[in-house]
Amino acid sequence: MRRDGAVNREKVLLAAERVFAEKGAAASTDEVAQRAGVSIATVFRNFATKQDLIEATACRYLEKLTAEALRPAHGQDPGKALAALMRTLAAAGPVKMTLMDLLPPHDDDGEGLSRPVVEAADAFRAALDGALRRAQAAGAARPDVTGDDISLLLRALAYATDLSEGEALDRAVGIVLDGLGIPR
Repeated sequence: MRRDGAVNREKVLLAAERVFAEKGAAASTDEVAQRAGVSIATVFRNFATKQDLIEATACRYLEKLTAEALRPAHGQDPGKALAALMRTLAAAGPVKMTLMDLLPPHDDDGEGLSRPVVEAADAFRAALDGALRRAQAAGAARPDVTGDDISLLLRALAYATDLSEGEALDRAVGIVLDGLGIPR
């Protein structure tokens, strides 16, 4: 891909993330193109269908969250790193869940999703599990907590949280961290 094509693709994905987060299934590719500052032809040159755009946006967002989960792995106190990650993921949750809800119906194993989405989701889960295991090994998280527990709690927070609920979300995350035995 040429450099200008890659730049335009990135603009489209950033715009799609915002538009889909705000409007869900009602979001249009025309609005994505407008927000990205590109033509609708550019959107469809990169993504043949709206569903392709949704999947690519979901993958990109999951990859961003995976990078966030992996970043504090080196040199930071594992408990503090996990607490910071939980706060970040809780704040990002509403966008993530909106994108995931736009994907085709699938079972708990990801059956029904495209291979790139399944791979991105698996990488995210592995990074989250790694952050939890590091915190547990340092004695900074309850040993009986699983990655599935954390995922469930983060999904619950995401569904219960409006993007504008900063203070309430912060308190709720603090309560969850207390319950998981993770120092705030």
